[in-house]
Amino acid sequence: MAKTKEERRREYLRRLQSLRPIDDDFMRCLFKDNIPLAQLVLRIITGKPDLVITRCQVQKDMKRLAGARSLCLDACGVDSAGNQYDLEIQRADKGAEPHRARYHSSVMDVENLDAGQDFSELPETFIIFIVEKDFYGMGEPLYPIERINLATGKPFGDGEHILYVNGQYRGGTDLGRLMHDFSCTDAAKMNFELIADRTRYLKESPKGVGEMCKLIEDLVLEEREESREEGRKEGRREGRREGKKENQTEVVLHMFRTAKLPPEKIAELSGIPLEGVREILEKEKKE
Repeated sequence: MAKTKEERRREYLRRLQSLRPIDDDFMRCLFKDNIPLAQLVLRIITGKPDLVITRCQVQKDMKRLAGARSLCLDACGVDSAGNQYDLEIQRADKGAEPHRARYHSSVMDVENLDAGQDFSELPETFIIFIVEKDFYGMGEPLYPIERINLATGKPFGDGEHILYVNGQYRGGTDLGRLMHDFSCTDAAKMNFELIADRTRYLKESPKGVGEMCKLIEDLVLEEREESREEGRKEGRREGRREGKKENQTEVVLHMFRTAKLPPEKIAELSGIPLEGVREILEKEKKE
């Protein structure tokens, strides 16, 4: 048993060393209780060098509306002016689909307006998707999404802001250097000390490594359970397929034996593909 535990620990350590800030679970650990790091990242992405973050929370559950789909935000923050920020890491393009950004924005609004408040009291919200690939494929470092009045050509001014960050961007700017760090596994090769220091803590210090190994162990158990559940679902799907197949066989043989119908007529009346009908009859003939 001791050897098995040691083998598991070595596997967790190997997995830990391969993690990067753009891996969402590692990113959450980087930002946890780390307002200075959140402030640095948001200053660079928003282009607001004087931005002051007063609160930062990771994995915040947003479940205000009963029955509505809930959200768990990767990292969210509030600045000194009350503006709200939702920072999301998206490794795959599917996770950055525009409707998802719209939903994140709407949930943030619901969370930030209480009964009796005027709509004008809604804070400005910034939904930020850092996508590993260039989501829009135009080579831009940042894609700001803003509503405009199409008739006047002027901004709508509703305080909603959506930003897509190109995780592939490596230009000679702070954003390019930041995206390099987000894709880096080695603290020694990172540009920003705040990210490097936190990465060293999580990957090299005994306490940080202990925290991460526990997280990875939980993820492994979760992945195994998801794999088992997928296996159970596949088993149920296979059972339904087999049941449907058996039923089709019974229908074809009944029509063939009682009415002596040709394969083409059986296919027409039963809705079973002609190839399937012929396969069933051929198998019956051999038996």
